[in-house]
Amino acid sequence: MAKKKQLDPVAIAQAQQAREQAEVAAAFQKGITALRDFIAPSSIEFQGTYFQIGTRYARTYYVYGYPRQIYTGWLSGLVNLDEVIDISMYVYPVESQVVLESLRKKVTQLEAGIQYDAGKGRVRDPAKQAAILDAEEMRDKLQVGEERFFRFGLYFTIYGGSIEELEFISHKVESMLGQQLVYSKPATSQQEQGLNSVVPQMTDQLQIRRNMSTGAISTSFPFTSADLSQDNGILYGINMHNSGLVIFDRFSLENGNSVVFAKSGAGKSFTVKLEALRSMMFGTEVFIIDPENEYERMCDAVAGAYVRLSLNSATRINPFDLPQVVDTDEADNALRSNLITLHGLLRLMMGGAQAQMLGGTSVLTPALAPSEEADLDAALIETYAKAGITNDPLTHTSPPPTIADLYDTLLHMGGTGPQLAQRLRKYTTGTFAGIFSQPSNININNPMVVFNIRDLEDELRPVAMYIVLNYIWNKTKSDQKRRILVVDEAWQLMKYEDSSNFLFSLAKRARKYNLGITTITQDVEDFMGSRMGRAIVANASMQILLKQSPSAVDVLTDVFKLTSEERKRLSQFPVGQGLFFAGQNHVHLQVVASPTETSLITTNPSQVRSIQQGDFNQPQGTIDLQNQLYPGSTNNL
Repeated sequence: MAKKKQLDPVAIAQAQQAREQAEVAAAFQKGITALRDFIAPSSIEFQGTYFQIGTRYARTYYVYGYPRQIYTGWLSGLVNLDEVIDISMYVYPVESQVVLESLRKKVTQLEAGIQYDAGKGRVRDPAKQAAILDAEEMRDKLQVGEERFFRFGLYFTIYGGSIEELEFISHKVESMLGQQLVYSKPATSQQEQGLNSVVPQMTDQLQIRRNMSTGAISTSFPFTSADLSQDNGILYGINMHNSGLVIFDRFSLENGNSVVFAKSGAGKSFTVKLEALRSMMFGTEVFIIDPENEYERMCDAVAGAYVRLSLNSATRINPFDLPQVVDTDEADNALRSNLITLHGLLRLMMGGAQAQMLGGTSVLTPALAPSEEADLDAALIETYAKAGITNDPLTHTSPPPTIADLYDTLLHMGGTGPQLAQRLRKYTTGTFAGIFSQPSNININNPMVVFNIRDLEDELRPVAMYIVLNYIWNKTKSDQKRRILVVDEAWQLMKYEDSSNFLFSLAKRARKYNLGITTITQDVEDFMGSRMGRAIVANASMQILLKQSPSAVDVLTDVFKLTSEERKRLSQFPVGQGLFFAGQNHVHLQVVASPTETSLITTNPSQVRSIQQGDFNQPQGTIDLQNQLYPGSTNNL
């Protein structure tokens, strides 16, 4: 008779408790949201040569063929392509001894083949000779440890909004690689395995590899690009093509000039102020013509000199001042050069030749007749002579005359002098008297100087900008340091032929004096409609195009030869994004600033209000850049 096995009540209870705990744990795991739940698409459907992931279409490729010689940076075209592409590379090390044995057998086979062909009287095969040379060279390098051997797999997935777009991108990528003799194919009937091989989970399910040495595999280093990154320079922002940094020195180009085009509120002043702050950290001095009082907070933060120009201010700038240059040739021509500048200024002050667009053509109305020009020239020379200043550089240290002295000379000379004097009268004893008709009372020794012209009347603004430019130019010639001159709202100068010619002259000669001129404007059509405006752009080695109005896009597309995609994006860029040109290269740029920098340069009303209320999020211990970099500088205005 069989005996019944007695069950242990304790064991039964423990087993029951374990089952209950497992059920609770399983239920708990079902309620946990894993990372893949966040990143997983809503759906995925695989076809033979592509797959649909959510609402987008994608295709995975593998590279199966390479040329005999491959060069550094061959992958940069794919990395920097302005399309959405995922790239994965698999590198498997191989034991050198295994490779050496394989190469020995391969060389033996090739040499036997050559001897067989020779015995049969066949023509020598160059391909076999080249293969033997390559194998022998590789054996030598492996033997001494100069090279190692690897197996290399390269896969990439491209994306498109539709099948048609996917086919277009596929053709573009295949053609670009094919031009370098790098051959790729879609992973036909293996799109799922291809996707798993490309996503960052380190599973090579395609296993399509190519033997490569250390030298060959190093050429596929993916972080190379034809972007604007250098070993020195300042950070301009993020390269949106490959998330790299745009670090660049504008003075490394043919000239240090730049132009910035953007519509109002697109971030042009923010970009320029950020460049100015970062340039100062490398010892660059900055001059700024500020027509809208946008640079005051930044200037105060670095203890810069803020010069307010208005009819009510005590600041005086005399356009008759001469530069105290050291160069002998410059000293000999200092007076003559300033006379030419004064001619343009006085034509502007007398209602000078204003450039107007009529029927697509720039039409000018002369400010002075030829006889008036001759009389003005004679009066200028006589005015300097009365002050004891001639072409002799030794006389240039004498106190210069003023417009009031020129007025007196014109009034008492014959010809058209008295009429010209009357046209200057409002600058000597009339409405605009004082500001530019008295000796200069500024002597600035500061790495940042901002000239505020906001409170000047509209009629006086172009004159003020002209005189300030001449003052800065004279200082630049006197003391040749690395400097940046920022001319904001430059379209105001472009309206007048003489002032636009003067700005172009500065842009053309600035490189000689280690000066870089930054020209900023939001009225692109007016600026580019001027002959001098286009010439200034042509003489700027660096250009920044931020968001534009639709009417300006066509003009800029023609000037900068933009692609259809760049043209489309130019009017759709968010604030702070744009195209950054330097020489022959350009990238899609995102301007980035730290919280401290933002607090110093922003003009966003809500951010400014937060700063004033002390609520703006910024790091503590803001560094006084000016005191750190330029000890002993003064701010006497």
